[in-house]
Amino acid sequence: MIPDYQTLMRPVLKCSEVGEVRIGHVVEKLADGFQLTQEEREELLPSGKQAVFANRVHWAKTYLAKAGLVEPTRRGHFIITQRGKDALIAASETIDNNYLKQFDEFKAFQGLSNDNKGISAEEQETTKTTPDEELRLAYKKINTALQTDILSKVRNVTPTFFEELIVELLLAMGYGGAVEDAGRALGKTGDNGIDGVIDQDPLGVDQIYIQAKRYAEGNNVGAGDIRDFFGALNLKKAQKGIFITTSAFSTSAVQTAKDLGSRIVLTDGVELAKLMLRYNIGCRNEEVLYLKKIDEDFFEQ
Repeated sequence: MIPDYQTLMRPVLKCSEVGEVRIGHVVEKLADGFQLTQEEREELLPSGKQAVFANRVHWAKTYLAKAGLVEPTRRGHFIITQRGKDALIAASETIDNNYLKQFDEFKAFQGLSNDNKGISAEEQETTKTTPDEELRLAYKKINTALQTDILSKVRNVTPTFFEELIVELLLAMGYGGAVEDAGRALGKTGDNGIDGVIDQDPLGVDQIYIQAKRYAEGNNVGAGDIRDFFGALNLKKAQKGIFITTSAFSTSAVQTAKDLGSRIVLTDGVELAKLMLRYNIGCRNEEVLYLKKIDEDFFEQ
């Protein structure tokens, strides 16, 4: 199991006993020391840009620095201070946020963090997640709630609106390429279970056909619906089909789609909501937050 950043504080400090150390080396050494599996070493934050373990080691070092137990020397390197050496003398002493709050520098840093984040000192002492992880967890909770809301609204629109919405989403995802007016909902003119079509080329030689089922939660798409759509694709001599529903697909429906080949792509309500959020269909950006970090190159002499 990947240790939390407070658990990592003493080990990070211990690594710097030998003198100046590189943070990347500390990450590798501690990963070995905690006997992390390759999967645990490579587990990424939701951003996909940094490993969870490396992120926690960095934050442990940051908190130690804010308390004056270590100090940076040059890019990516740091060294233990006398205060840090004193902290290591008592081997049984737990070095965590509660320990660090005895130092004025850390209390000042913690006060600033709390003003910005609305987290009490007591909460920050016991939390196991880094600020990065807290932010991303909050982001995930907000998006999960928004997905539920947007799917609820989609289930209550008219069939025509729903079909047009699906076409608009697929065009936003890049289907149809640069073809003008590439997608269209067929509405009442649709036949044999085809609700929309997208032209992949200007002449419409390569087309993607769409089946859109606006079903209530629990009213899952069955194998019969998949077979009907497959039959409609055959009549059109179509090579590609996308079946989208606001509910879910039964186990038999999923298996039927697999048995019929890779021509039919299934998208359930949960995935539909995620895609709508990703491509800003039925939602908009309210506020953009930028996560920034020090530009080490700027300070290079």
